[in-house]
Amino acid sequence: MSRMMLQAAVTMQQLQQQLDTVGHNIANSQTTGYKARQADFQSLLFQQINNLTDPRNADGRLTPDGIRVGSGAKLGAINQAFNAGTMIETDRSLDVALLNDYYFFQVEVNEGETTETRLTRDGAFYLSPINDTELLLTDAHGNPVLGENGQIIIPKSADHLQIDANGQVVARDGQATNVIDTLSIVEATRPRLLEAVGDNFFRLPDVAALGYEAEEIIINRTGEQNILRSGALEQSNVDLAEEISDMLLAQRSYQFNARSITMGDQMLGLINQLR
Repeated sequence: MSRMMLQAAVTMQQLQQQLDTVGHNIANSQTTGYKARQADFQSLLFQQINNLTDPRNADGRLTPDGIRVGSGAKLGAINQAFNAGTMIETDRSLDVALLNDYYFFQVEVNEGETTETRLTRDGAFYLSPINDTELLLTDAHGNPVLGENGQIIIPKSADHLQIDANGQVVARDGQATNVIDTLSIVEATRPRLLEAVGDNFFRLPDVAALGYEAEEIIINRTGEQNILRSGALEQSNVDLAEEISDMLLAQRSYQFNARSITMGDQMLGLINQLR
């Protein structure tokens, strides 16, 4: 009886993590470029007790002989779904959407004294003043967007700015047209190895510990033709109907396991009252 209650308690803890993952997906269903997370379960250690030894027990039997006693289930992994979300037209010159599922923009993020290059699918870019004559291309959080030559600096005198399908940042100043830089874009060839770090960012893991080189995980795709759609944004790939279905299923499983603990406690109480 206590074993059954322990199994239920272990599984409930893992189901709570699944509910947290589903809630995170639903909360980010309107986040530009967000990639949904998927919770995958696996069984814990179990024992097969063969309590039926007569060969005649196998006649007409559809299930295995004996009793399988497990230890519950655990959350095996939380994986990212990297399929592209739907595109919406914004007609804004600094909005761009990546057309390939595993392509990412590169952004420079400063945290304290540490500067790190992170990856994102969010192509909503902005201009931030640096001084009286220059502007910096940034993401929605104010982090510099990286180009082929580093940070992308744009003169304030430019009266029009656009990003072409190959990632070129083009500024027009009167009759003059200048290519400022080209967006730094990479492809993740092993996207499952990327680490989600919050704020819709990913980063490379400790590649040396995994036995990889950085070039085996991401490949530079800067300057390729027709990899962007200008004036558009990629929406989240969260399927709300699927998330709500998963949430209801997890809640029912949680209730079932909680009920198992309650029933076990009641039965132990009855046993203790026997004289």
